[in-house]
Amino acid sequence: MIPIKDVNPHRSFPLVNLSIILTCSIVWLYEVSLSEEKLNLFIYHYGLVPINLFERPQTLLTHMFLHGSWLHIIGNMWFLWVFGDNVEDRMGRFKYLLFYILSGLGAAVIQMFVSFLFGGADIPMVGASGAISGVLGAYLWMFPHARILALIPIFFFLTFMELPAVFFIGLWILIQVINGLITLPLSGVGGVAWFAHIGGFVVGYLLAKRLYRRRWY
Repeated sequence: MIPIKDVNPHRSFPLVNLSIILTCSIVWLYEVSLSEEKLNLFIYHYGLVPINLFERPQTLLTHMFLHGSWLHIIGNMWFLWVFGDNVEDRMGRFKYLLFYILSGLGAAVIQMFVSFLFGGADIPMVGASGAISGVLGAYLWMFPHARILALIPIFFFLTFMELPAVFFIGLWILIQVINGLITLPLSGVGGVAWFAHIGGFVVGYLLAKRLYRRRWY
């Protein structure tokens, strides 16, 4: 499922959300300008390598602004574009920035825990996926009945459908959990950090409950 837009207008300009998108995009353009050797060094220096955490604690933050491919950054930034503006609008800019960082940190800690247990602690983790998963968790808490226009595959065809946020995001997190459990034995070879998605989502949902009192309509 690909979200196209949410039918949920925001009232304020999403300055923080757009700044995060711009920052990640600039860092990515810098990444693609590097040679393969320099890129690998850049990833190992600023990506989050669990076994090197105490040597480079700043990578808990810097890894959120790196990405591994065009599909990786485009997918992440598109989800952030669709869902982040409304969350920032309701939280306020400062709270949203703090929330985003805390969600990313929570996602990283949970993924590191899995990596130490099942392998992959020497593999660098990059991407904003954990923090953005937190944004989805917050969106689910704040706007469970908002409508999401999504592109849905049905057999061999693609069709547009409007879905309640609770259904769209609920199905999304279910997919993350299933993929995480299926690929758990392969954690040592790298790949998608599914438990960062799961962890970020849970942390974001719980933080949103603390930072925002949901209105019932």
